[in-house]
Amino acid sequence: MLRTMEPVDRLPLSPDISRESVPVQWPDGKKCAVMLTFDFDAETMWLSRDTTNARRPALISHGTYAAKIAIPEILKVLNEFNLPATFFVPGWTAENHTARVAQILEAGHEVGHHGYLHFWPEPDKPAEEEREIELGLEVLQKLFNLKPTGYRCPAGETTDRLIPLLQKYAFSYDSSFMDDLHPYVHKRGGKSTGVVEVPWHWSLDDVPFTVYSLRGQRAIQTNEHILNIWKEEFHEYYQRGALFDLIMHPQAIGRPSRLVLLREFIKFVRAYPGVWFATGNQVADHVLKANQ
Repeated sequence: MLRTMEPVDRLPLSPDISRESVPVQWPDGKKCAVMLTFDFDAETMWLSRDTTNARRPALISHGTYAAKIAIPEILKVLNEFNLPATFFVPGWTAENHTARVAQILEAGHEVGHHGYLHFWPEPDKPAEEEREIELGLEVLQKLFNLKPTGYRCPAGETTDRLIPLLQKYAFSYDSSFMDDLHPYVHKRGGKSTGVVEVPWHWSLDDVPFTVYSLRGQRAIQTNEHILNIWKEEFHEYYQRGALFDLIMHPQAIGRPSRLVLLREFIKFVRAYPGVWFATGNQVADHVLKANQ
């Protein structure tokens, strides 16, 4: 018996699937924009996949490395090049590695929302999805008196409730969708939501190339391989005047040789004229002002 499928026009393919892709005019005549973003998942990367991993200390030590060693090293690189960055931080990470998140803020970088325990939202669990957002907000407010303006869905997983929830909790931007090369304002029912989308893509994420465990085996790629992909992608983004949103994870990019990779890539990008290095909040502010 064939399963009855819901009509495609009823599926939440996107808040606005008819929207055209429109390049952004960057400030001061810049050619393109680059965001250096870091998902500071720490142990939540592993806890959210399987809560029994809490009893597998060697496995979740992947994430402990992020706080113990990687964050200070990454901050050194950013300071060396005098570049801003956005760190998306789960509430659990902020609670358990408070001093490291404080270091990020003290260095002048942006901290965005990344759930509480990095749980992947489920379409049939609306209360759990909203509670993850609420808990993450509560923790950042309590510990740092911080109300983040940006949100990134854990593991790039979303439901059709995401944009309405971001409206409800007064976020100005999201970085979860992969439908464009240029940032845009989400619309619902033809009306602006006030939520800017800062798009990303897995090819610009370090995890598929670098993170390995026996329970999630994938080939570990060389720096040369990753650099070639990121350099070629950046060149094409630059030609299109697009937003290059690089997604990194301290437990991955913070390994010794990967820090060399990060430095080499930054040098490569800086050789191009007219590149605007910006935080997610800066990009969103610029897009919102341009759409007023």
